[in-house]
Amino acid sequence: MQIPSEFQEKIINGFGSDGKAWLESLESTVKTYLQKWGLTSEGPVDNLSYNYVEKGTDTKGTPLILKLGVPNFDTRNEMVTLQNYDGDGCAKLLKFDLEDGVMLLERLVPGRMLSAESDEKIVLENYIKVWKALRRPLPTEGTTPSLIHWFEGLARYRSAGEGPISLEHVQLAEEFFQQVMETSEGPELLHGDLHHENILYSERNGWMAIDPKGVAGDPYFDVVSFLVNQLVTKADPKSILKLRVDTISDQLGLDRQRLLKASIALGTLYACWGVEDLADWETTYQCVKWFIEFLE
Repeated sequence: MQIPSEFQEKIINGFGSDGKAWLESLESTVKTYLQKWGLTSEGPVDNLSYNYVEKGTDTKGTPLILKLGVPNFDTRNEMVTLQNYDGDGCAKLLKFDLEDGVMLLERLVPGRMLSAESDEKIVLENYIKVWKALRRPLPTEGTTPSLIHWFEGLARYRSAGEGPISLEHVQLAEEFFQQVMETSEGPELLHGDLHHENILYSERNGWMAIDPKGVAGDPYFDVVSFLVNQLVTKADPKSILKLRVDTISDQLGLDRQRLLKASIALGTLYACWGVEDLADWETTYQCVKWFIEFLE
């Protein structure tokens, strides 16, 4: 089994010795679960990130997804979140092994990403449908991680000293996060990463989500990863961003000012994470600056 070197590097950088050990046993684990669950492999997906995802079919020819992650809290939390969605608005979890971090999921066929759609109005229309379908109360069992813990990343960034993200904007993000929290009706279950690449088309069920993070927070925050995504290639990204803010706030009945404050808060956190991870942060930070303009 060929495991891409970029994927291996990402796993080791993200999980250290646990990631290295997981990679060493990955081929054996894949073979074990292909046999255990009666699957025929069709090979891995092209866009591996922090999980090894393999396409396959069962004995009836049903297209399925075998997904393996480094066994940890996040992997287990994803399984619990998928159980909570139970195939409504999100790809259905069919079988799983908490200890080994292995999931068997329905495969969304043809699985075209929302990012492949060029008409922004159609993108927004389908995004809004999926966003609505995913609204859920928090699970009564287990411990869902909270956005409050995510936002500790702002204090961590500030304590590291001066960086490319203005500390004035970091402070503003913290203030707006508190303001949104103070006016919240209480936390709900959020997907946590609901953007274009995590929404796929299914011939059977239409557009559906994949790869939920499963986090407790105000639903306004579950819009932000979509707002700041897929803007780099746009001819006029600022206008597209404003269209997204205006359309979503209008059609979902969200308070526009409150949405912008949530977007400034979480967008700033995303940018700080990008700086820490040596990943792209400039695009998201530019969106934060535009959000501030829109708010003013």
